[in-house]
Amino acid sequence: MKVAVIGGGAAGYFAAISAKAHHSDSEVVIFEKTNKVLSKVKVSGGGRCNVTHACFDVKDLLQFYPRGGKLLKKALYEFNPNHTVAWFEGRGVPLKTEADNRMFPITDSSQTIIDCLEQEVRKLGIRVSLSSAISAIRPLDHRFELAVNKEIIQVDKVIVTTGGSNKIEGYKWLQSLGHAIVPPAPSLFTFNMPSEEIRTLMGVVAPHARVRVLGSKLEATGPLLITHWGMSGPAVLKLSAFGAKWLAEKQYAFSVLVSWLGNTKEDECRVIFQEVISSSGNTMVSNWRNEWVPKRLWLFLLTKLEIDPSTKWNELGKKNSNRLINLLINDEYRVSGKTTFKEEFVTCGGVDLSQVDPLTMESKVVPGLYFAGEVLDIDGVTGGFNFQAAWTTGFLAGKHVGTHARN
Repeated sequence: MKVAVIGGGAAGYFAAISAKAHHSDSEVVIFEKTNKVLSKVKVSGGGRCNVTHACFDVKDLLQFYPRGGKLLKKALYEFNPNHTVAWFEGRGVPLKTEADNRMFPITDSSQTIIDCLEQEVRKLGIRVSLSSAISAIRPLDHRFELAVNKEIIQVDKVIVTTGGSNKIEGYKWLQSLGHAIVPPAPSLFTFNMPSEEIRTLMGVVAPHARVRVLGSKLEATGPLLITHWGMSGPAVLKLSAFGAKWLAEKQYAFSVLVSWLGNTKEDECRVIFQEVISSSGNTMVSNWRNEWVPKRLWLFLLTKLEIDPSTKWNELGKKNSNRLINLLINDEYRVSGKTTFKEEFVTCGGVDLSQVDPLTMESKVVPGLYFAGEVLDIDGVTGGFNFQAAWTTGFLAGKHVGTHARN
């Protein structure tokens, strides 16, 4: 059995390894259109590779996927983060869990993961063909004909792992085979705020912010990073993922309400202020210490309300106190545009999941053709979930690629 894996990324490598491991007498070739493989693995997690997430209950894990949960529900029972950890550790690559449950190799280097995958490919005798663009796939009676550069080759099975595309044109070759494509849109991106002064606080992190998109039900809580573009961090990235399609429809022009105190209610905030006034009334408001509100941010908020930082708490007055409380829990900012991560670009959209068997990743439209990774309409929030989807779908596609012959 000759198996062609189209795409040399995480899903492609894992699908090829799975195919050869489950079907040892098969001939497996990875075709990569560029001269580099595993490029997203290389840059993931700031070069450390966020392999997966320490969420070992499938039901809980599914909550981190804005799209694709229905298909993954069955797939993850066969290959989930438990299996991912065991797979890498069984090949001499132990993983560690950080405070936010992201999992990395203990070396803190993505090269460790790349070396592991490449070593496994070499060990299994899988061929990697670089600078090999597939321009067409033509199903034959029991095989496939592939146009590779200027050459025509025949294979028995095909696994498509080409990743996401930011334009629907990138899926035309799959549409020509009869596959429905969900229009793509960016999924993980930061909020640009060109007209907002808060950008001067670049580098400041609010550890427990709640961000709501006005005019929608979109809401997320977590660390918020202020950048020279606007806002990023887990809270914003989660919002961008779950709201990807809605925000695209709005052409990335909308407003957000930020609570710098997370889910703290107005009455609770008022109690906090009253305690500060009664215990430290003679101190300046600029000296307020709150673990959720960094000092630079606090001084910025005071300036925003034109409150003199040297004002003492017992001189603040009810009006200014109420204004500060409202700003802390209802701080509004205008978003105009987005910034995506170039190397770690993630899209929602792709091959319609209703046309894919969730147990085997085989196309329901073209028997013998399989899918894995981001080419599918599956995407997760930041934190290792997109790689887990790649490992899971790649494993299943490879395992079942030789299950039955094409009709």
